[in-house]
Amino acid sequence: MSPRVHRPGLIVVTGGGGVPRALILAPMRMELRPVARALRSERVVVGNEHLHRATVGRADVGAAVIGVGPAAAARATARLLDAWPADLVLVSGIAGGLDPTLGIGTVIVPDTVVDRSTGKRFHPTALSNVTASGTIATSDELILDDERLAQMRSDGVIAVDMETAAVAEVCSARGCAWSAFRAISDRPSDGLVDDTVFAMLKPDGQADAGAAARFVVTHPWRIPRLVRLGRDSTLAARRAADAAVAACAQL
Repeated sequence: MSPRVHRPGLIVVTGGGGVPRALILAPMRMELRPVARALRSERVVVGNEHLHRATVGRADVGAAVIGVGPAAAARATARLLDAWPADLVLVSGIAGGLDPTLGIGTVIVPDTVVDRSTGKRFHPTALSNVTASGTIATSDELILDDERLAQMRSDGVIAVDMETAAVAEVCSARGCAWSAFRAISDRPSDGLVDDTVFAMLKPDGQADAGAAARFVVTHPWRIPRLVRLGRDSTLAARRAADAAVAACAQL
């Protein structure tokens, strides 16, 4: 393990080690929290980066937030890999489901990830005891148009997110193994997410308290839907986190 310098409530990592190292990336803090719980982690600082850290099996595992959207995810992934060179990068979080047969909380480990803005296709690293299948599409926008959704389904896309392809591109450029664990939190047919709900997120994935309060005041009839979305998202984030942490134990 790396030597450490203690500060109150914090551990500063100052050196490297010889064990397998993994990095779990969560777009939002609500997606990182179940990862940290599953890891039973401690907070550390590596360079200027704040991570959660734990030993899982033989692996030294770090976990951090990368923010919402491809641009934020790419920047954070590059920055974190500079500070925490990893043998394996895993994305853990929620996704919108396009396959109506996939229930809320279903964990997807894709065999293909498509960047909708460039058309690039990425193929995750095969992991022990993990079966990869299906295509996830990464977009920099919230897609609600029925025609576009139908076209993605016809192209074999079973879920959508906003970060995985960006992480994949950074990892591929660096020759770093990577994969993703995304669990279904909602589906377009559920009508739980639209532009107004999406606007309540800050770029780092945290909720904008002011925007949320205004939304509740002006759309009180939608409170039950928000409650359902929160419940389903929490379930999905936990299942994705558990699966990602379990994969680290195989290193």
